[in-house]
Amino acid sequence: MATFTVNDLKLACQRIATACQQSQTMLCEADSRLGDGDLGLTMDKGWRQIAEDAANWPDSLSQSLFQCSKSLQKACASSFGTLQATAFMAMAKYCKEKQLNAITTSDIAPLLTTAYHSMMSRGKGELGQKSVLDILYQLSEALTPYLADSELKTTAISSVNNTLDEFRQKPNQLGRARMFPEKSIGLDDPGMLAIKVIVEAI
Repeated sequence: MATFTVNDLKLACQRIATACQQSQTMLCEADSRLGDGDLGLTMDKGWRQIAEDAANWPDSLSQSLFQCSKSLQKACASSFGTLQATAFMAMAKYCKEKQLNAITTSDIAPLLTTAYHSMMSRGKGELGQKSVLDILYQLSEALTPYLADSELKTTAISSVNNTLDEFRQKPNQLGRARMFPEKSIGLDDPGMLAIKVIVEAI
């Protein structure tokens, strides 16, 4: 069973930061159709800040996840940045309570569940509203069964793609897009696309 340490988290954050920079235009264009059009900037600034701050992380996994939250709060004033910061704060608390200083494959689904529950509480959203919550929920479900290490990434990518396909023809019912739900039919939710960028980069 694979084990992911603080050093692995640092490397993953570097890859995600690069992917967010490369995906900035795509995410901004997707967000401009349904929201403020700044999601690409939020993801780029937020994850670049995380990657820069990672050099000074402690060896503690929970404290490193907490620092991810602080980095996002420092770099991003947007609602999506706040939601990500909330998720990292909740995951940091989970790791502290469970006394985890490394993540195994069996820890991934519970951490994702912790993340989307915290985001749901902060953003007052519900599952089924075509938002980032749905893609994280489906991802946690897909990664709950025992998987071989070699299956993790392919299963995760398949899950995010399947969720995008499932919700594409549905209306958004959360965020600014809820004010013109018919316009969102046939379009991918920008928050879901942001999670796809993260998953593909890890």
